[in-house]
Amino acid sequence: MSTPSLSALPIRRLTLRDVTACADLSQDRGWPREDHKWGLLLSAGTGHGIDDPDGSGLIAACVVTEYGPQERPGLGAIGMVLVAERHARQGIGRRLMRQIVEEAGTTPLTLHATPNGRPLYEELGFKTTGRAEMVRGRFTADGPLPDVATRPATAEDLTAILRLDHEVFGLDRTHMITRLPAFVDQLRVAEADGEITGYAGAWPNMETHVIGPLIARDTDTAKALIGSLAAGSDRPLRTDIDVRHEELLAWVKERGLESVAFNAVMTYGIPELPGDWSRRFAPLTVAAG
Repeated sequence: MSTPSLSALPIRRLTLRDVTACADLSQDRGWPREDHKWGLLLSAGTGHGIDDPDGSGLIAACVVTEYGPQERPGLGAIGMVLVAERHARQGIGRRLMRQIVEEAGTTPLTLHATPNGRPLYEELGFKTTGRAEMVRGRFTADGPLPDVATRPATAEDLTAILRLDHEVFGLDRTHMITRLPAFVDQLRVAEADGEITGYAGAWPNMETHVIGPLIARDTDTAKALIGSLAAGSDRPLRTDIDVRHEELLAWVKERGLESVAFNAVMTYGIPELPGDWSRRFAPLTVAAG
């Protein structure tokens, strides 16, 4: 029996049963396995994958997480675009992305692109509209934090968190945000005069805690949230900060975090992301916005 050509292999929907296969694919490309993150993405978003005809697992995968009204999403965030090393540079990633764009129809799209992936996305019509800097390291407390009250979030805070997130992100993310309490190790809010002015989570990713999402009224509030999350963690921290937040980036670098990489924030079908970037400091994950 002849082996079907790569261009003829079907693209199928992934489910939570595919978490291990997705993590195997990440590992194949030299990425962390990230089973925990794959579980969140495949439950809140839609996974797409191509199976190897020899039954050895996935040869390609990605996830699209849509936000806004279910019947007419306002944005689709593409993440975890991976092709197995043994099938790299054979057009599989391009084919997978073309189908994602086609299925999206009139729904605008966004993604964070590495320097290696950027040429493909530009070929497909994505435009660079921003940049995020990944920083990582052990946070060292150096002097007092800003005088901003923070505390652990409670179930009673969820309505206010959802309202603030919608206002800052620009679209409804209820299906993602309501999963945060079970996904993160810490979820904290900032308060002023009885009003929630920011919130942030820290979730486990291999040996680090990733800080995200990080939404705050101003830079001091963002600093207070990061400092309070760091105090509750015994791991190195990692986060992806919008480069326009220069003061926050300088502050975390003064406290032990180092620049690891820059990713291009790209969009398709819209000139820029919705919402208020000045209060959006870091995404939940670059794979989901």
